Amino acid sequence: MAFILKSSSILLHVLLVFGIWASQAYCRTLPDAKVNVMLKRHDQWMARHGRAYKDHAEKEKRFKIFKDNVEFIESFNRGGNQPYSLRINEFADQTNEEFLTSRSGYNFQSPDLMSLSESSFRYDNVTAVPSSMDWREKGAVTPVKDQGDCGCCWAFSAVAATEGITKLKTGKLVSLSEQQLVDCDTRSAGCQGGLMDYAFKFIIRNKGLAAEANYPYQGVDGICMRNREESPAAKITGYEVVPNNEEALLKAVANQPVSVAIDASGIAMQFYSSGVFTGQCGSQLDHGVTAVGYGTSDDDGTKFWLLKNSWGRSWGEDGYIRIQRDVNVRGGLCGVTKQASYPTVDL
Repeated sequence: MAFILKSSSILLHVLLVFGIWASQAYCRTLPDAKVNVMLKRHDQWMARHGRAYKDHAEKEKRFKIFKDNVEFIESFNRGGNQPYSLRINEFADQTNEEFLTSRSGYNFQSPDLMSLSESSFRYDNVTAVPSSMDWREKGAVTPVKDQGDCGCCWAFSAVAATEGITKLKTGKLVSLSEQQLVDCDTRSAGCQGGLMDYAFKFIIRNKGLAAEANYPYQGVDGICMRNREESPAAKITGYEVVPNNEEALLKAVANQPVSVAIDASGIAMQFYSSGVFTGQCGSQLDHGVTAVGYGTSDDDGTKFWLLKNSWGRSWGEDGYIRIQRDVNVRGGLCGVTKQASYPTVDL
């Protein structure tokens, strides 16, 4: 009997020790399993986006960034209390700072632009506007483009607004040249940033802008090719600045696509997927986009601005973002009304 009890005690002790060891082993392997899953996801993401790194150290660095970004995105979406969602896109191995360095480029730094707030605003006396507007449906918006790793969002914003007014005045939608602005507008700094207002001034001074087909986008600073400027595809005669409030911007966008600047900082903007963006942004303008419409969400009735971006069609809603409209913040959400302007064509 004593032998049986002693044997049982030994067996119990063995089982207990084994159980503790097994539990500890499981706890040690569980994080490793999660890391392995994330490593596999990173490899799949690299293959999908054609990403390759120069060495193992760079891959380790990018994996850590990818992991942090994925965890943020998935945690945000699990929250389920936001009217917009995020997704893992082609920018998932970049920190937000790295992303903004190459993908923004609006440089509001010239005091002479402040005087433009006193310029004329032709839509000031407009008393009625449609409840919604989408200039894509009117055939006044070219397909979404991709600025790549060149901080010339200002050129894409100005070009989209110029394409829009050209369509409205001539009936022809022509894709115009951002590269000509990057190369030839010396008041801006090409891939190092610039201003839509300077772009409009260049187009006026240059007596037009080339078609993209004649002066294609390269995504790097280049030498101004004067021989491509002889037959401009579009001309503008002036431009105007929109007063800094949402009512004025609404009047302008109801009549034509408008260049606007926003604060695009923040990881939520980097990984925006769909819905009305109500998210975290300030009013330190760093990115140029184009307001091509406005409306009200069918989901919850939130009013929004429809903005055409230049980060490719894989970002956002096929390259667009809807951001909340009629907010109780001076300058609008993300500062969207602070530096809005549009080109004019007086025939």
